[in-house]
Amino acid sequence: MAYLNSVKAYYVLLPSLLSYFMKILNAEQVRASDAHTITHEPIASIDLMERAAAVCTHWITGHFTNEVMVKVLCGMGNNGGDGLAIARLLHDKGYRTEVFIAPWFAKPSADFTVNRKRLEDIPVMKVKELSSPDDISIDNTHPTIIIDAILGSGLSKPVEGELAELIQKINTFHCPVIAIDIPSGLMMEDNTKANHKNIVNATATLSIELPKLSFMFAENGQHVGDFYILPIGIDKQFIAGQKTSNYFVMRDKVVGMIQPRPKFSHKGNYGHALLVAGSYGKIGAAVLGARACLRSGAGLLTVHVPKCGYTVLQADVPEAMVSVDEEEKEFSGIKDISQYNAIGVGPGIGTDKQTQNAFKLLIQQTHVPLVIDADAINILAENKTWLAFLQKNSILTPHPGEFARLAGKTSTGYDAYTLQKEFAVKHGVYVVLKGAHTAIATPEGDVYFNSTGNPGMATAGSGDTLTGIITGLLAQGHSPKEAAIFGVYLHGLAGDIALHEIGSNSIIAEDITNCLGKAFLEIGK
Repeated sequence: MAYLNSVKAYYVLLPSLLSYFMKILNAEQVRASDAHTITHEPIASIDLMERAAAVCTHWITGHFTNEVMVKVLCGMGNNGGDGLAIARLLHDKGYRTEVFIAPWFAKPSADFTVNRKRLEDIPVMKVKELSSPDDISIDNTHPTIIIDAILGSGLSKPVEGELAELIQKINTFHCPVIAIDIPSGLMMEDNTKANHKNIVNATATLSIELPKLSFMFAENGQHVGDFYILPIGIDKQFIAGQKTSNYFVMRDKVVGMIQPRPKFSHKGNYGHALLVAGSYGKIGAAVLGARACLRSGAGLLTVHVPKCGYTVLQADVPEAMVSVDEEEKEFSGIKDISQYNAIGVGPGIGTDKQTQNAFKLLIQQTHVPLVIDADAINILAENKTWLAFLQKNSILTPHPGEFARLAGKTSTGYDAYTLQKEFAVKHGVYVVLKGAHTAIATPEGDVYFNSTGNPGMATAGSGDTLTGIITGLLAQGHSPKEAAIFGVYLHGLAGDIALHEIGSNSIIAEDITNCLGKAFLEIGK
């Protein structure tokens, strides 16, 4: 088989990378980190480039056999230098490799020049300097992969001219494309002004040392493909000292959040959660949220539902207590909330006027931060002045549509991220914006992007389970920040476990809840 393994995860980390908390840095900070490593390790820049090429080559040879034809497209900067070194190393391992150099640069970098000279010492290696973007083609009868090493992370403006034409040509080929560090044409952060047809559509991106902010946004998914983070020994202490508001949440961040249970503890030690959920025709939302809340470890749970939900909750979630509303079909109010450590509200409650008024009274009377989801967010969107009533550090968990109604429409993921930060800071709340890399914005303006989860979780009720999980963690004494970060990671990891057991097409929300126990065990290993 020419193609050994398809890309099976949305990020892959080598074990050595799990030892420190991962920051997302900007281009200037990345350059500074490289320079510091070169000076203080010390290591020559050409040797650091060789190290990067070696880890990329290791990944490539782990995914493709030497039956494939490898075409390496190189710019004339350091990203192109990486490509030249990768071509040489693949050649040494028996891969039939051809190099195509895009000459439309002001001048070559010093390390690119060194690696080009090294290729000249390999007479059988085909190295061609393109005179036109049309000079490259592929043979569809033979397995081929393209290595994109044209433009790196230093790009600061949209691509134009011959380089844009070359990228467009690459995107017509029907073969795997492996981008080195970042897809050519994609900038590290804001791509709102980019012409997306002038950005390489990679199958996989081999990101050196750290992920890029632009990888987190849906509009860039077609370009990034699945990204792999490959460490090359950039100085960890220097990275730790860099100031950033963007983080990538991994297992090492959440493993310490699991609270050990003392031998003589009892259910009262793990909090009493209240979940206000469900209405006529949507009692399932209350069931899903309740089960997830209990599976997340809450000691006690009361679910407040309309009268029509009483029998369903008692039968389907016997571990939960049920508070019955005065109304038959909708939420009209709850008299006493003083006994609860955490309150989740919103899944399936509807947006009728009576429910809106009951929700207003609830947020005015509560003494603890709330977890606000689904219809509760839609109610806030219709009554934005009520945001002033929210307890500070409450947690809002909108999907993109709900967030647009609440905070305003945006045209890109980057714009939504900017608005999300502004909203969280302005209102003193946590905003959990759900997506492929669910983003948790804090009242301080930091954003934590999640690393777990998969498209199989795009299913009815998945958000209800997340509300239950976060509410359960809050009830147990986790801070709102910790409950949001841990809850999102746990929810995604349970979904990943379900993916491997069931497959992406068949996951339902209940499967996520049923895998929460295994997720806790996986984190605690």
